[in-house]
Amino acid sequence: MRESAMDWKEVLRQRLATSDTGLNKKKSEQELKDEEMDLFTKYYSEWKGGGKNTNVFHKSIPRFYYRLPAEDEVLLQKLREESRAVFLQRKSRELLDNEELQNLWFLLDKHQTPPMIGEEAMINYESFLKVGEKAGPKCKQFFTAKVFAKLLHTDSYGRVSIMQFFNYVMRKVWLHQTRIGLSLYDVAGQGYLRESDLENYILELIPTLPQLDGLEKSFYSFYVCTAVRKFFFFLDPLRTGKIKIQDILACSFLDDLLELRDEELSKESQETNWFSAPSALRVYGQYLNLDKDHNGMLSKEELSRYGTATMTNVFLDRVFQECLTYDGEMDYKTYLDFVLALENRKEPAALQYIFKLLDIENKGYLNVFSLNYFFRAIQELMKIHGQDPVSFQDVKDEIFDMVKPKDPFKISLQDLINSNQGDTVTTILIDLNGFWTYENREALVANDSENAADLDDT
Repeated sequence: MRESAMDWKEVLRQRLATSDTGLNKKKSEQELKDEEMDLFTKYYSEWKGGGKNTNVFHKSIPRFYYRLPAEDEVLLQKLREESRAVFLQRKSRELLDNEELQNLWFLLDKHQTPPMIGEEAMINYESFLKVGEKAGPKCKQFFTAKVFAKLLHTDSYGRVSIMQFFNYVMRKVWLHQTRIGLSLYDVAGQGYLRESDLENYILELIPTLPQLDGLEKSFYSFYVCTAVRKFFFFLDPLRTGKIKIQDILACSFLDDLLELRDEELSKESQETNWFSAPSALRVYGQYLNLDKDHNGMLSKEELSRYGTATMTNVFLDRVFQECLTYDGEMDYKTYLDFVLALENRKEPAALQYIFKLLDIENKGYLNVFSLNYFFRAIQELMKIHGQDPVSFQDVKDEIFDMVKPKDPFKISLQDLINSNQGDTVTTILIDLNGFWTYENREALVANDSENAADLDDT
């Protein structure tokens, strides 16, 4: 640094000396100072790399930000929509169609490598590459060493299962098809769907799902609301009103929804699938049954009959304090959030919903005070039903033992999630029937064992 400073001084002296002798003109002291400052600025800028010709790398940086058209820029918006449509069409044409998939299966079967493992055909890496050469350019992305290694397990001949590989290709094609399909509903074109976008997608999907053939058209709007709510409840925890398309693809909800394409879906699968017609009708039917005054909304008193009708008034008060209501009553959409939370208490999103209700002081944790606040209501219900109230001290100690929080006096949401006991803890605090089941779990297990033994004897 000192050498550089000396260089400037020397250059300045030489330049000034040359200037004085060359011109043989006497300059004023102010002019000399100005010239010195100009020269200093020039040489300092060049030394720091600020000269016009010293740094041209910025010219090679590609443009990475493109402003979205404003609402009044109709022509630019139309241009953007058309370009997106063309792009998605091109991407769609790059996917394997049914005929090309059949041809791929034929080539794989033709190049299988013996011996077979049971009835499963296998293929080695050499044959795998040959199939890749014959399958065409669309298949090139699948025939790589990385894909082969990913599917290679314990085969002593170093082969992979043809069926596993074909299923892998099918899954990839399906994911890309679905992504393109969802992107067509992405009005903003930024990789996410708003609630109205997803509603339009599911509404237009209904006619393609044989399991929903029996739904009345008058019920479509309620079905769509029921289906969309699950996506937003679990994938939009911050309630931003939009979900990333990649998050929709990564979760299993779309698989469950598209499972309804199966005309022979079992009754058991339909009952456990939130998107099935029986499930949607069950949830909406419960809502109608609770709505005693038939005004299309639920009051606190009406909601108190939900499930086994044993939720505490204290908890229900918190529901109506924290959740969106209209003149003190909840609509169907708010009810769906409530049902999804209570039916999925092991899931982080459901625990987040209930935790917010239990955190009466809005501190981000549950302490002895908040636990006691909710459990007192359980004790009061026990007295009403003629049961001997359980000591809060005992229950409090059990809860802290189950959760094992980082802070021995505070239970955070993350503590509840990490403990895998969040569903049990929340049930103990909000529902008398749930608390009774937990308190008598050993007797219930013993009774189930006896019943199973009796069945074996018969």
